Order: sequence, then C-alpha cells, then structure tokens
Amino acid sequence: LDQSGAERQLTLLATGLTRRGVTVRVIALNRGGPLADELRHAGIEVHVLGKRFKFDPLTYVRLRRALHTFRPDVIQSFLFAANSYVRLPGIALRRPGSWSANAVWIRGRAAGSWHSIVVRSNRCRRSAALRDILADLVLGEEGADPEVEILLPQEERVPWGGHAGRWAIPQLYEAIKANRTTLVFTNTRFLAEFIFQCLWDENADHLPIGIHHGSLSVEARRKVEEAMARGELRALVCTASLDLGIDWGNIDLVVQMGAPKGSSRLLQRIGRAGHRLDVPSRAVLVPGNRFEFLEAMAAKDAVDQGQRDGEAFRPGGLDVLAQHVMACACAGPFHEAELLAEIRSSLAYSWVDDATFQRVLGFVSNGGYALKAYDRFQRIVRDKSGVWRLTHPNQAQRHRMNAGIIVDSEMLAVRFRNGRNLGKVEERFAAQLSPGDTFFFAGMSLEVEGVKDMDVIVRAAKKSATIPSYGGLRLPLTTHLATRVQAMLSDRAGWGRFPDDVREWLEMQDYRSRMPAPGELLVESFPHGGKHYTAYYTFEGWNANQSLGMLITRRMEDRGLLPGGFVANDYCLAVWGLRAVEKPAPLLSPDILTDEFTQWVTESHLLRRAFREVAVISGLVERQHPGQKKTGKQVTFSTDLIYDVLRKYEPDHLLLEAAWADARARMTDVGRLADLLERSERELVHVTLDRVSPLAVPVMTMIGREAVPQGAVDDELLLEAEGLIAAAMRPDPVLEGD
Repeated sequence: LDQSGAERQLTLLATGLTRRGVTVRVIALNRGGPLADELRHAGIEVHVLGKRFKFDPLTYVRLRRALHTFRPDVIQSFLFAANSYVRLPGIALRRPGSWSANAVWIRGRAAGSWHSIVVRSNRCRRSAALRDILADLVLGEEGADPEVEILLPQEERVPWGGHAGRWAIPQLYEAIKANRTTLVFTNTRFLAEFIFQCLWDENADHLPIGIHHGSLSVEARRKVEEAMARGELRALVCTASLDLGIDWGNIDLVVQMGAPKGSSRLLQRIGRAGHRLDVPSRAVLVPGNRFEFLEAMAAKDAVDQGQRDGEAFRPGGLDVLAQHVMACACAGPFHEAELLAEIRSSLAYSWVDDATFQRVLGFVSNGGYALKAYDRFQRIVRDKSGVWRLTHPNQAQRHRMNAGIIVDSEMLAVRFRNGRNLGKVEERFAAQLSPGDTFFFAGMSLEVEGVKDMDVIVRAAKKSATIPSYGGLRLPLTTHLATRVQAMLSDRAGWGRFPDDVREWLEMQDYRSRMPAPGELLVESFPHGGKHYTAYYTFEGWNANQSLGMLITRRMEDRGLLPGGFVANDYCLAVWGLRAVEKPAPLLSPDILTDEFTQWVTESHLLRRAFREVAVISGLVERQHPGQKKTGKQVTFSTDLIYDVLRKYEPDHLLLEAAWADARARMTDVGRLADLLERSERELVHVTLDRVSPLAVPVMTMIGREAVPQGAVDDELLLEAEGLIAAAMRPDPVLEGD
C-alpha cells in the first residue's frame, strides 16, 4: 500500500465509506506499506496476508479463511500493477445475500471484471496500463475440425494399470501399415525408446520406422528429420521435440501414446497431421489405463468443444533476471535507471521494485556479501559517473559460453569407437554401467565397452537390454482437464458412452464407496495385506501428489501412525502404514505447507537441486571455460559447496530466495497443493471400507513396480494385481463413511 495513485484512491474510498457509517475492512494480499498506518488511524481494520512483494500461493488459503470469517456483503477489489489480474485470484462483486465462497473465485475470466472495477477513475494512474494489456484478440480462420478417436483393446479389457500403452502395439502397427506416414508421440524419452523397441519387435514387414527425442545427437535428429521430409519413413516415434517447428504436409495420422495431460498440448500434436488448412487432422489416443481413458475422453471433448487449458502465469525468476543484467553489461555500459525501466516493461518482471533490483545488481557485481572477497565473482562495477560496465573484457566471453536457461542433468555422450556420436544419457545411469552391459538407445541395442572421460563407448549388440531413464519433471495433468475428469465421474448419465468394462468399474465404485465430486476431496481408508491404506483422490497431478505424499508421511510419523510409504499418479495418492488413519482431516490442514513443507524442502535434495539450477543460470557457477568443460559432478560439487556457505553465512542471499521460489513453484506444485488443502478444509469426505475400492486399484497396482527386475517378480506382481481386482469388484457394500 504505497502512496501512489491507485492506493490513494483506496484510502479515499475506505475513509469516505467509514464516515457514512459503513463497516470497512482492508485485506492486503501482499506486504503492507505507509498507507496501512493511515487507514488504521482512521479506524479501519487492515489485514496483511503476505509479507513479500511477490504473490505467495499460500495467500489463497489465508484469503479464503478471512472471507469466511468476515462474510462481507460486497467485495471491492483494487489492483496496483498492470499484471495483477493474472497474479492474483479474481474476485467478483456480489450483492448482499448472494455471498458464496465458490462463486467468488472466477480465475481465468477475471480480466474483464478487473478492468471495469479498476479503470473507472482517471486518477488511478498506475492501473491505466491494464487498458493496454486488454487488447482486442484477432483470430485467424478456423481450419477443418480434427478427427480424434480413442483406441480400445479389440479382445481384452482396458488395462487397470500401466501408462505405456504396450497392449496397443499390434493395433498401432496395423494403423502404421494402413497410413502413409504416422507420428507416434510419447510424453517421455524413456517411453519413446520403449515404444520404438516394441514396434520394431512387431515389425515383420520391415517398415522404415524412426525415433526422435532431445537426447539424441543433433546429427541423428537431422538425419531423421530429412528422411521424414523426403517421405522415406512410415512412422516416427517422438517426444515434445517435434511438438513445434515442423511443417510436413504428408503426415496422415498422429498417435498419442498414454495420457495427453492437456487439451492445448493434444491439439498442438494433432495439428502435425494433415498440415493443411482444408485437410482435417486425424489422431488416435492410446490410454495406458482406465484413468487415462477418462483423461483421453476429457481431452477429446475439450478439443471438440474448442476449449483450451492455458498456462498459469509465473512471475520471472531472480536467476534469469541476473543473467539478463549480465548480458546487458556484455552488450555495453548501462544506466541502472534505464535498465530497470526496460525490465519493468516486461509483464513477467513488472513486479521488480527498486530494492529487489539493487539486490540483483549487487549479486551480479560481486556475488553477494559472503562471496565478494573472491575476484572471480567481481563481474561488473559502477564507475564515477554512475554507469555500470564489465570489470574485464574476458567477462563477456565467459558469459556467452554459459548463457542460457536450460540446465540439463549431468550427461555423458554415447559414442561408437569410431567417434560417431549417438546422443547423451544421464550420468547417474551411466554410473551403473559396466563393460558388457547392454542398453537400448537411439533405436539400437548397445553393449558398453567402457567409459572414457565424458563418453560412454559402445558397440552394436543383439542382446536384450534395459532402457535409460531420464530425470526431470513429469508433465502434470492440467487443472482444466482434471476438472473435466471429475465432472465425468459425477455424470452418471454420461457413463453410457464408455466401454462396458470401464462403466462396470465406475458403477461398482459408486455402489461400494462413492465418486469424487467436483470441488470435493474423497479419501478412502481400507486394509490390505496386513497394512492400512489411505487413498486421496486429488486430481492435482503427479508432482503435487508426490509432494503431498512426502508431507503426509512426515506428519503421520510425528503422530505415531507408523507410515510405510506411498505411491502416486496424476489422480490419486495412496499412503500405507501399520496403523489406520481414522481422521484424515488433521493430516491435511493448510499449516502443513508452513511446517512440514519447510522442513522437508530444507532437508531434502530439492533445495540443493533448485540451487544448482539457479546458480548455473545466474552465472554464479560456470559450466564451460575456454578449452574446458566441467562434468556434471564438478558442477554439483561447486554448487553444493557454495550452497552450504551461503546457508551458514548469508541465509538471505538472492539465489537462496530464487531457489526457494523455484522449489515451491515448479518442483513441488505448491500452488496446486494450496488449492487442494483449502478444498479439503471445505469439502472432505472420508469413507472407510473393508477392502480396496475399484477406484484405488490403478494406483495400488503401481506398488512394487519401480526398480523391480523382470522375471519371477513380475509374475508375483501380476498375481497381486489380479487379487486386488477380484477384491475390489466383489459387490459388497461400504462399511461406514463420515
């Protein structure tokens, strides 16, 4: 609440209403300012929900609590930055008597409401920029409607578990034979290699089938792209590496293996087929399990209805800002006032205030208080005239060698002895390899001859092999698609369009337990195999569910519930322990994001991993020097050492703040977690069962499948899954609920 135009209008409005006998409360969503004291002196309550300038996702929870406590008749909203309508929750005006906690929140459609509320007074000078953002949207002519179908098993049932869609390989191969050119999209590099090998095993006709993903060498990718452009390939298995940037008009069919995760992403991939305005794009979706079938149906409906799931706005990071400042210094000397004005003109960085910018300049100039004694961190300096410039010309060369915001995991090149480069695998995978081991990569079975420097030396082999796995974040189920899936589960009248086995699955769930309704958190508790299980149907995506699993098991341990572990997918989190969870609500209280969350992130590898990335992006740690490149282990060692020094001697360092923001927003999906916990406070339904429910079977079949070798153990897991299914689908009623 600074003393600028819009804030001053708020003060005048609040004090004027108070003089007329209206009870006024002011809620500040982020840190207060000088006008907060002025309002308090006028007898107006001021509630500050956040202490930081940037919006904190936890403020959602605090705001909803405040609104439920005060229950106002009218809400008047003010915005004090041009991009506030995408950073803050939308709040609509309500008439007295029509108060509804659900109706208040209109995220995604709030821009028009904000505009009509805020830009009523010409004196609100800072909000005038909102007019410029709300420009007319010009849409091009719509092309032919896409033709999308969902592939179902011809003889067997839709699988209960799994996500690769391996069951569909014979049908997929027939589709490839029936079309001239087919693109087969997967969501991960591991799945691309896996599906390619499955297709190659099925390829009795020796059709030319290629593979394309980001870990292959540039030469290998270019070779495949050129062959595709010439029409020499019948099919190409690929990842998001081909989502954009291709213009092949001869692609007849696009296949999506596994869940699409979002309607916008699916539509982008569908558009690769029939790449002409008057030709409909044809696509086939291959669900890996029953939940993925529902997700595929929801995505297909969204595409048919022209609905998209846009990206959530995320303010720019401090590490990227530091890199930009250094890049500007490399281009030439700069005045800080001019650079700050340029930075604020960007929507992502319009939040940057003078104090934050000075912290960034201080970091770029000397690394911060704890590091300024080291010459290598002295990168820019301000001269007597107030102009910032490089401390030495070689700083520009060092910066250009390390510029960029994509930080790969530690990687080793995969090469033949003759020097031919195939691509890269992660260092942690390569560390497990010994001479004679085999693995699938670039569509080939490769035998390891040895590891030399930064290279894995291989030769072609014909033995069975493993497939490299890759780290990184999984594609989360979008909020838009999750809402659609929940609506489909609740719409019993619409189950008639589902296959018989899927419909029977849902009907048995509805009979034995209940369906998770939109806006509701369903929690089921049941015994199995001598343990007590609790299933949380969150629909918040894998990243959020993994984070929630870590937090809940911590809280269970503190309360003596003896947790044993958890497993999660995009839709559900299953936690097991030696004692039953009789009351799940205390495990889901919002303070878990301030207590257990802080402790978990601080103690786990997450913060170190996030710090490694921000340290590299900001230029604090350089991966490349003239004639030398650091290994991944060397980079990690350097960042871990600096991390420990800063934690001890400068805990408020700029990069520690940036690492926290990255860990909270990207690695743990804390925003979706906050929404989930708020929902659990309002609409949590707990059902106690005597055995596993039908809806819990897909996530329960995942238990024990990670890091398990093939062979006899697979048979045991199959028998366990069959036992789960038989128990879940036996028609006995629910025991109790609350």
